[in-house]
Amino acid sequence: MKQTAIKISMISNIDNVVNDNTNNGEQLMTSLEVAQLTGKKHKDVLKAIRNMEPGWIHISGRNFALGSYEDANKQLRPCYMLSKTETLFIATKFNDEARARLVLRWEELESEKLKVKREEFAARERPKEIRLLACDEEVLNEADDILGYELAKLNRYSHCCYTPTEIGKPFGLDGRDLNSFLADKKIIRWAQGQWRLTEKYQNQDLTEDRYRYVHGYDGRRKLVSSLVWTEKGRQFVLDMLN
Repeated sequence: MKQTAIKISMISNIDNVVNDNTNNGEQLMTSLEVAQLTGKKHKDVLKAIRNMEPGWIHISGRNFALGSYEDANKQLRPCYMLSKTETLFIATKFNDEARARLVLRWEELESEKLKVKREEFAARERPKEIRLLACDEEVLNEADDILGYELAKLNRYSHCCYTPTEIGKPFGLDGRDLNSFLADKKIIRWAQGQWRLTEKYQNQDLTEDRYRYVHGYDGRRKLVSSLVWTEKGRQFVLDMLN
């Protein structure tokens, strides 16, 4: 009798098996697929499983889960639902080529599952996508939301830091004056278009980078950063000024 694609209809032992052959997140393989992969008759695979089941129950404390599939005449036929470990246990009765097919099939299933998990994770982490919008104002608002999301992530460590202007204001200094003072003290230096700590003061948790978007002369948006001071860094600068 011709065997068709599997439709799982549980008879006993498994409460929650879905159409992708998983049980509470565990991937399962039917005895029908085992037969198809190994080139054996399904009835012979069923017989082998039944013969091996007492030994499995004795060691693992559980029997093999029983399900069913529809044959070409829409009649329900029994099949087993096997985990990877159970499948490879059954495969010990097969020849080397049949076992190899089962091992490779499980690798394929696990790779597919891993790919799905990665895609789901990427979808959760991906910023909100720009949809097709009706007017320019909506497009700009949508773009602002996305840029704001990205900047919030980049600036999560510099959120509570202090700018040079904020530190220098009580002393009558603007940000440029304070940076010049710190440069004279060889605490910071101008490098590649921005202020950076000199080597002596690096890795002391004195500063963080704060990012923002600007538009260049060509109209293209680019990401730039500026040096801001942590609470520890602010106290360090105040000590220098006092």
